[in-house]
Amino acid sequence: MSVQSHVEALTAKHAALEQELHLEQRRPAPDNSRVADIKRRKLEIKDEISRITH
Repeated sequence: MSVQSHVEALTAKHAALEQELHLEQRRPAPDNSRVADIKRRKLEIKDEISRITH
């Protein structure tokens, strides 16, 4: 897998997590631990993208 395709895959995962987060936060009673987990996973992906591209 090339670096560019890996970054694209990570970006797609990040976008999917963003959508998941949005849906969870719109629920009448969002699960705060799930929200925190999604945010943590998004940050890990963002950090990995940063490491790869710099």
